[in-house]
Amino acid sequence: MPNYIAVSRAKHANLRWSGPARFDFAARDAIVPLVAQEFPRAQLCMPIAFVAQGDGFSPVAVLGLQAGRNLFVAADGRWLDGCYIPAMYRGYPFALAAGADGQQVLVCAEDSALISETAGAAFFDAQGNPDPAVQAVLDFLAQVQQNRAVTERICSALAQYGLIQPWPISLQMEGDARRVEGLFRIDETALNALPAESLAALQQVGALPVAYCQLLSMQHLPQLGKLNAAQQASARLQSAAAAGESGQGFLDGSDTISFGGL
Repeated sequence: MPNYIAVSRAKHANLRWSGPARFDFAARDAIVPLVAQEFPRAQLCMPIAFVAQGDGFSPVAVLGLQAGRNLFVAADGRWLDGCYIPAMYRGYPFALAAGADGQQVLVCAEDSALISETAGAAFFDAQGNPDPAVQAVLDFLAQVQQNRAVTERICSALAQYGLIQPWPISLQMEGDARRVEGLFRIDETALNALPAESLAALQQVGALPVAYCQLLSMQHLPQLGKLNAAQQASARLQSAAAAGESGQGFLDGSDTISFGGL
């Protein structure tokens, strides 16, 4: 977990920052929060789910099959080519946090390698104002935060109409059956059974596109199994190469992953 501190002239006037080219900082995230505005692009390449949060639900992108492992981050820190990068990562090393007065405050990951005294853009200009690049990130994060409030209303509406149900996912890995717990999905049967007035109410708050995107995104769940198997095979080949052994047999399909609930 990054150590975030508030951006200030006192601490950051002489520092510089760069946007992420590598995503090692996200390599242990099996899920990452999304906002509704991200759904149309995220659903093209990754599963979307809901997780329980307080008395309601929040949407997440499902990035891995096991806690502490992001299958979209390669061993060298690259994000999987051509796949959507969630907004939370695009804003890194910055984020918004609630200040003591309840207002949103721009914070940065103090321990990030993207912050230094020499490389990248300045935090502040010569007049002590936020650098335009920092202001652009702040505006982007503010837009995401604003859409988060919209997303909360959408999730509340989906739950109100009984459309969020547990998502049973079973994994078969090397002969051992495992279950992934804590993820939820749209109940397509319940959605199709809603009367016209309920559908109209959901449409009014923007919930229907979110529901349909989540349903469409589930087709990518098996792809996580393939990514998992490929990364395991790659790690074995690297270990064998380091030991001077033959790599034959590492791609023989001994690791199988099957999914239920689709």
